[in-house]
Amino acid sequence: MTNRAAARQKAYSLGKRAEWMAALLLMLKGYRVVARRYPAPVGEIDLIVRRGRQLVFVEVKARATLEDAAHSIRPSQQARIVRGAEAFLSRHPHFVGYDMRFDAVLVAPRRRPRHLEAAFSSF
Repeated sequence: MTNRAAARQKAYSLGKRAEWMAALLLMLKGYRVVARRYPAPVGEIDLIVRRGRQLVFVEVKARATLEDAAHSIRPSQQARIVRGAEAFLSRHPHFVGYDMRFDAVLVAPRRRPRHLEAAFSSF
């Protein structure tokens, strides 16, 4: 395995673990997981969860620090997630009447994951 392939494999594994931690945190807060790694035409949505009539699209970011994770959610990614949410709703119209929100869960080594509600808006 090349260094590049090994690095990609490690990043994939870390991402999967971060998403698992994020899902666990959200379930402990009363959310139900609707989808993990939802494949939208514009890219993947890490988690889609709901609590009551609130549907939440979640971006999970794992970095060396929680601050680095927070700063890594760029406007272009936010726009991609919004477009992905629109695609999800077009395929799942029974969620159309729900309140929508865009959250983030930040993950860093040896730190509790941080859930940021309404981390960004749909512009």
